[in-house]
Amino acid sequence: MSDLVKGSTLPEAFYNRYLESRDTEFYFSKRNGKWVGTTYAQNFEFVRKTIAGLKNLGFKHGQKIAILSDNREEWMMTDFAAQWLGGATAAIYVTSTPEQIKYILNESEAVVLFVANETAANRLSHLTELSHLKHIVVWDPIKTVKAPEGVKVLARENFLLGIVSEEEARSLLKSLNPQDLCILLYTSGTTGEPKGVMLTHFNFVSNLHQMLDAIPEAVPGKATISFLPLSHIYERSLHCLGVMTNFRIHFAESMDKLIDNLSEVHPQIMSAVPRIFEKIYAKIMERIKNASPIRKKIFFLALEVGKATFDRRQHQRPLPIHWKILYGLSDLLVFKKIRAITGGKAELFISGGAPLAQEIAEFFYTAGFTIIEGYGLSETCILCVNRSNRFKFGTVGIPFKDTEFKIAEDGEILVRGPQVMKGYYRRPDATAEVFNADGFFHTGDIGEFDSDGFLKITDRKKELIVTAGGKKIAPQPIENTLKKDPLIESVCIVGDKRKYVSALIVPNLELCKSWAQLKGLSFSCLEDCAKSAELRVHFQKEIDDLNAELPKFSTIKDFRIVPSVFSIDGGELTPTLKLKRRVIQQKYESLIASMYANE
Repeated sequence: MSDLVKGSTLPEAFYNRYLESRDTEFYFSKRNGKWVGTTYAQNFEFVRKTIAGLKNLGFKHGQKIAILSDNREEWMMTDFAAQWLGGATAAIYVTSTPEQIKYILNESEAVVLFVANETAANRLSHLTELSHLKHIVVWDPIKTVKAPEGVKVLARENFLLGIVSEEEARSLLKSLNPQDLCILLYTSGTTGEPKGVMLTHFNFVSNLHQMLDAIPEAVPGKATISFLPLSHIYERSLHCLGVMTNFRIHFAESMDKLIDNLSEVHPQIMSAVPRIFEKIYAKIMERIKNASPIRKKIFFLALEVGKATFDRRQHQRPLPIHWKILYGLSDLLVFKKIRAITGGKAELFISGGAPLAQEIAEFFYTAGFTIIEGYGLSETCILCVNRSNRFKFGTVGIPFKDTEFKIAEDGEILVRGPQVMKGYYRRPDATAEVFNADGFFHTGDIGEFDSDGFLKITDRKKELIVTAGGKKIAPQPIENTLKKDPLIESVCIVGDKRKYVSALIVPNLELCKSWAQLKGLSFSCLEDCAKSAELRVHFQKEIDDLNAELPKFSTIKDFRIVPSVFSIDGGELTPTLKLKRRVIQQKYESLIASMYANE
């Protein structure tokens, strides 16, 4: 399988794929209501034009570009073009503030910034003291763009004026070194200023081979959809894998249209974060909650049949004929409709970026498709993953080939392997802090291996809550359990250095509206939810049920309903939808304090 990636650098691997598949369409975008594809030959031509454009701007080996854009075919091809000249790409989330963009541009020393459109370019017009940036290139047509002081804006047609020959492009490949920096990823900055993670061609290509060895489903021609930001290592890795192995990659129109796009694309393989699966699960369960008694009975009977069926299949036990008939009926009446939500052809979905609740993974498995979890960080690429033929729910799988793990005395996961970063850009002090004398990287995650070699992540080391009594509590498992309630959108557990644990709960407004109507109530906004005594009783019951399963020191003693959502724009979530706990605790300081007034 790993021979699908041929080359020691990313541009070489892409060039070799082009030679084998030049007339094959692999990128698809929605244009005028239709999915339109472009071939490897067309995209290689764009790469050669971008190489020429960068050369005309004086771009040299070792320099950096930056990209600020939603996912689109120009994104990865521009990334390859910069690498082709010995450069590297600093990716910037489109949700970043102008100040965050300025920070990354200056820290990365990027000399050219590529943006999707003039709206993005104009967001930067007031920025000053951009120490290295000389040009902004805009891919979509522009009318009026005000450039930051000292920076020149180029329209696409004025940048892509020439093209290097295929012979010259091939010659440039010979000057690349696998140890060259190719990707500069900035951490989310949840615990301080973002740091630039330096990944080399060797790091990334090694990881592509590891993924191919572990994911036999990754074969040419599979349909997938790209919607997670390419600025994140998780999507960048799996997207690049798709490019190198000739997937049919469709760019989702937007998150709002994702469900519609899934039904059009029919993806067979897809990467997603847990929140996507949580939302689908919540909608399904809410529909069942409001269904007729007979539909509810059919649904839950089908789940029982499905679970028993897939338990047998997973453990390779024969399935009696009568059970096959029962499953066929269950599939026709229930499971087929669930699979239709994601297009109906799902073979393997890969979840990452945060823990996926075991109950949700088992639910979709019962419905007929597998969601496997993997594990990795910006600093390490992907480290391990469950296999479709060897997996355990609640774990992130088994380590990749050539990847070594150690569990430190305090439970922290340490790792060493070819995919682990070179270090932090211009931060030797920070680099020294995360590597030990034996070259193992300190992940900051707490975890353990079971007797079968599967890794289970308990929590982030820096997110562990230590109560006033010295008890250590991992908040994520508690939060994930509460989020099984469809009426709960988000949860943040608090209680560090306090006598007990409490919770901030963000309701799912749309589902709470439906719930309220059934009870003769009316909710129009989250403020209504926060003031509702009935909703508080409902959440209290959920907490009481959870507390019955928890050790006494980690039970939730109080909670507050938050009258606003946790969001990326609000600063409470990272671009991959993980909680920024410090921001949340600062923002809701008075609400939290009210839960400890009598402490």
